[in-house]
Formats: sequence, structure tokens, C-alpha cells
Amino acid sequence: MVNVKKKRNARRVAAVTAGTALFMLLSSPSALALYPDDGDDPGSGLSVIQTLSMFVVAPIVLFVVIAGLVVVAERKR
Repeated sequence: MVNVKKKRNARRVAAVTAGTALFMLLSSPSALALYPDDGDDPGSGLSVIQTLSMFVVAPIVLFVVIAGLVVVAERKR
């Protein structure tokens, strides 16, 4: 009985998460960025390496550092 409730809750969480993600993707205003507004001064674009390091490597490194600090702090207790 408990296992059925866990599965039902997991499905509900997955459905809400998927629905929220879909809503955010569909409602994002990225299509408006195709046409520049007056006064826009975009800089040069990022390379693939810069993009990966900024949006993939940096968050992973920050996560590992924070997790390491938490582990070290908990071991001292």
C-alpha cells in the first residue's frame, strides 16, 4: 500500500515538474531577441569552451566546493 502511494506521488511530482518546465520553455521570450531594440549594444559572442566552462564546469566546481566544505564542517563535530 505504501509503495503504491510513493509511486503515485513520484508520478505527480514528475508531471508537475515536466509541466512547469514545458510552460517555462513555451513562455520564454527568446524569440523576441531576434530583432534588436534601439540602443542595444551586444558584445561579442562566447566560444564553445567559454560557454561550457561558464554554464557547466563552474556550477559543478561550485557544487563540489560547497559540498566539500559541508563535509569538512560535519566531520569536525
